[in-house]
Amino acid sequence: MSSQEQSVNFWQGNHACAKAAIAAGCRFFAGYPITPASEIAEIMARRLPEVRGVYLQMEDEIGAISAIIGSSWGGKLTMTATSGPGFSLMQENIGYAIMTETPCVIVNVQRAGPSTGQATKAAQGDFMQTRWGTHGDHESIVLAPSSAQETYELTIRAFKLSEHLRHPVILLSDEIVAHSRERVVVDPDRNVTIKRRLARVGELPYGAVDEEGRSMMLRFGDGHNLLVTGSTHNEHGFRKTADAKVHDKLVRRLAMKIQENRDFLADVVVAGPSEAEWGIVSFGCTSRSVDEVMTTDTSASSIRSLRLRTLWPFPDKEIKEFAQTVERLLVPELNLGQLAGEVSRAVGESVGVVSLNKIGGGLMIEPNEIVAAMASV
Repeated sequence: MSSQEQSVNFWQGNHACAKAAIAAGCRFFAGYPITPASEIAEIMARRLPEVRGVYLQMEDEIGAISAIIGSSWGGKLTMTATSGPGFSLMQENIGYAIMTETPCVIVNVQRAGPSTGQATKAAQGDFMQTRWGTHGDHESIVLAPSSAQETYELTIRAFKLSEHLRHPVILLSDEIVAHSRERVVVDPDRNVTIKRRLARVGELPYGAVDEEGRSMMLRFGDGHNLLVTGSTHNEHGFRKTADAKVHDKLVRRLAMKIQENRDFLADVVVAGPSEAEWGIVSFGCTSRSVDEVMTTDTSASSIRSLRLRTLWPFPDKEIKEFAQTVERLLVPELNLGQLAGEVSRAVGESVGVVSLNKIGGGLMIEPNEIVAAMASV
């Protein structure tokens, strides 16, 4: 950490993201300016040269994610940042990163869509896209901060998970979290720099793990016979596009790598009494209104809350356990019910699920709207 860093800072969420990426060891960023994510690129453009890193402004978001994939195979920790339209353009290469087991971090600062939508307004409409945006059978790792402090912490965690599992990790922020300027506490004595586990010459380029179960990776330039392809391939990297067994083995291994780590990846924050009439499930900026209800409303003694910091893999087990402690569930979100659908799937008919939605204008779901939604049932 540089001498400029202080233990207590006053940062926007986007500022915290860029600072955390540098602290984690990110030394390559490629991007294309887009509201409301541009501040991340601006800060990385200033800071990376100071730490002997590289910043590239690309011609578009397709070029940006292509560049970070290539740089990752060169041995760098890499990141890009975008918003809805740019994130849509990245989907094919997100699949390529999954198939080639390329660690990288992709920040999506959500805004109102579809298409160009409302470029300066907050939304949470990319919840499902982060899981199913790219084609084929695959798993996704998606983290969602609700504050500048969590943006700092989860950006570092995103790099750790990406390197540990050799998998792209998406940090799903939103315009409100990204542009809220607030207190961020950083431990200047804590070393959060992440070191890549490099495989030795002669080890397989795909599927190799160290003694602690962490994925290892070869890199170009070290003398390896290294083949990287988005086509079906075996553990040596050789294309096997007509072999059903090789394809089955590869895709199942890539999926199981995430599924077997669900407990490790799950990250939820539960607050309130041990049992309650209402349970509120939320993520991102909407969680801020839920926190306000929990701390200021006189009926809070009958409310529990669960905030998702990991969206995908979806924490089914944690949601089910939470549902057993309440009579009803309320799911407020800035979309038309994407999270509510997953919550309903997870709990089945064990408890009723009420969806509270708001879209357009960048307006938050206010605490009084949450209270009113519970009172109306």
